Amino acid sequence: MPFNFNNLYADHISSNKRLKPAERGFYDFAVAYPDPISFPKAEIIDCLKESLDVSPFHLSIYPHPQGNASLRDYICYKIKRDRDIAVNPDEIILGNGSGQNIDIICSVLLNPDDVVITDDFVYGGTLNTLKRHSAEIIGISSDENGMNPIELNKQLRFLKTMNKTPKFVYLIPTFQNPQGFTIPLERRKELLKVCAENYVPIVEDDCYFDNRYDGEPVTSLYSLDVDSMIIYVGSFSKTIAPGMSLGYMTGPSDFLDRSMGVKSGRVSEFAAMAVEKYAANYLDKHIIDINNIQKVKRDAMLSALGENFGDRAKWSKPEGGLYIWLEMNKNVDITEAQKTSINKINVGFHSGVSYSASGMSGKNCIRLCYGYNQPVEIREGIAKLSEYFADLGII
Repeated sequence: MPFNFNNLYADHISSNKRLKPAERGFYDFAVAYPDPISFPKAEIIDCLKESLDVSPFHLSIYPHPQGNASLRDYICYKIKRDRDIAVNPDEIILGNGSGQNIDIICSVLLNPDDVVITDDFVYGGTLNTLKRHSAEIIGISSDENGMNPIELNKQLRFLKTMNKTPKFVYLIPTFQNPQGFTIPLERRKELLKVCAENYVPIVEDDCYFDNRYDGEPVTSLYSLDVDSMIIYVGSFSKTIAPGMSLGYMTGPSDFLDRSMGVKSGRVSEFAAMAVEKYAANYLDKHIIDINNIQKVKRDAMLSALGENFGDRAKWSKPEGGLYIWLEMNKNVDITEAQKTSINKINVGFHSGVSYSASGMSGKNCIRLCYGYNQPVEIREGIAKLSEYFADLGII
């Protein structure tokens, strides 16, 4: 008889199944891929060769536990220049994408049933991580300028009457995933003030800040913080490639010490060597190039939405990033249409439920990503989606 593990599983691990690769439509608006054609394959190969020529035996030893020292040097230079964040390389911890860093943050800060505050709709990967750590997730309403500080303050004060203090507020202040907004400077200051007064730290996920196509950059929350209450997370996934799986974080010294105590494994030195050399030599120009490409794609999707959805829906008009958030009539439910659209019309998209802090709302919403397909394909795909919804009686 096979051994039975049923009585051995950890209490907080729910029953699940191994995931199969998700089906992808030809018109892939579901996943936030950067433009695939612009991937700098030749330069990455040259940079890796250069790194190996300079340090031919470097891969023969285990890398620094915090990750490649040269790449951490570069990150310090870049976030000081672009985000007004002044830290030293010892205050940077590399992760396998920003996801590992967020998981580390949860491991350090969360006990089961601890409260975490997010936007009402927020990145599904972070929601899944919070659920895996058995957090109680509370969503705060957002508008085109981000989380509502008045509602945040009300919720924090209410929780205080329940003898609950959230462990942190999770924010994506720039080109938020999935809603696309960027929090203006004054609201950033308001949110910081509310969190400081209620003694709740902020996790700032800033992985899209490079992907700006219009408007002026807004400084990081971290740079505005005078109370050392911000943990900052960044990534190279949306500027170089998701497959490189390299992210980073910084924060208060004691928090970083504890983070290294729970960090599992090391970041690939092979990937880090390639990214460091590429970033130092090419990344600034590459960001300009991909932003020019993705601006055209964003504009193509906005135009196609106007032509095909008209006044039957409303949608965000982001200044950057990779997402457009579309809302239809509140009585609409597109969750079943999501399950069939790939097979029926070869279009992939995600229902807003996947990004709902409550897990209940957003059935009338869609996150649309415009990074993967070319502009003519984006127009075709949005037209097909509109026709499909019309056939189903959704619009």
